[in-house]
Amino acid sequence: MIQDIIEFYQTSHWIYRVFTVVFIVVTINLLVRLVLVRLHKKVRDSETIWDDALYDAINPPLRFLIWIIGIGIAADLVEPLSDDTIFAYIDPARRVAVIGTFAWFLVRLIKKVESAVLIRAQMRGETIDRTTVEAMAKLIRLSVIITGVLVVLQTLGFSISGVLAFGGIGGIAVGFAAKDMLANLFGGLTVYMDRPFSVGDWIRSPTVDIEGTVENIGWRSTRIRRFDKRPIYVPNSLFTSIVVENPSRMTNRRINETIGIRYADATRMNKIVEDVRAYLKGHDAIDQNQTIIANFNAYGASSLDFFIYCLTKTTNWVEYHEVKHAVLMDVHDIVTRHGAEFAFPTRTLHMIPENPEAASNE
Repeated sequence: MIQDIIEFYQTSHWIYRVFTVVFIVVTINLLVRLVLVRLHKKVRDSETIWDDALYDAINPPLRFLIWIIGIGIAADLVEPLSDDTIFAYIDPARRVAVIGTFAWFLVRLIKKVESAVLIRAQMRGETIDRTTVEAMAKLIRLSVIITGVLVVLQTLGFSISGVLAFGGIGGIAVGFAAKDMLANLFGGLTVYMDRPFSVGDWIRSPTVDIEGTVENIGWRSTRIRRFDKRPIYVPNSLFTSIVVENPSRMTNRRINETIGIRYADATRMNKIVEDVRAYLKGHDAIDQNQTIIANFNAYGASSLDFFIYCLTKTTNWVEYHEVKHAVLMDVHDIVTRHGAEFAFPTRTLHMIPENPEAASNE
């Protein structure tokens, strides 16, 4: 009887310890949660956005880390009283969990800092290359993940040099098996380094049916939104072998129009062209540093054709058409002011009489 009481006390003693540890962990977790709630109010009211990024990044990993430490301490209390070999894996599992939590925190922090940089630039009205920011964030996150995996392998007793050597040999096999995936990966790196386009740019290709606004540049593919609002997903490897046109980076938009007047108004052509040229050279929306042409161009089938060539200052599609509309209407006014008329397709029919001599005598 006494022996049973002693054994019960010894076996139940660790239960109290574990219960105490769990209770302390739960209490600490609640206290941390209250502190974070109070801290969130101050962070939310501050003008800077960096503290918001740090708060959002540290919140879940910190609370998860407390549970890892608490469970590890509880396992250490139970281990001496048990012969189960599973407790031999407690310490490595705890180390892996701590490393994983720290890597999780860094990945979240990088993501939040990326968002903070873009938000700050938007708030200040600054121009920032969104593609470069996203590319740098992705590379840093990838570096953190790879480093975390290597540290975990080292913690578990694997030789990092052996793992890297195996990776070099296995990389050849993986390269053959996943050549398309690697081609897309390096294609994405090429886009990030050369930056032929960025997120938000309007791009098109004269060789492939691709045209729309770039929404996202990923490691494998790029998402482009067509003007009919349908998305297309283009493998990044395609951008290394096609011609890509980026109209979003044009410096001007061109007005190039041919206008025809009647043959009867041939004597008025010089004055019309001179006035149109003077009008274009005095127009505020026309870039005066670029080529401006207004000249008689060709004898058409039913008209005398002159053309106007100039470049607008704006590159905005809507504003460009407004400027073009105004220019064409003013050119119409210039033509009509000189008493000329715009030509339309006409045909003159010459009737030859059956007896030309009789017709001439009459």
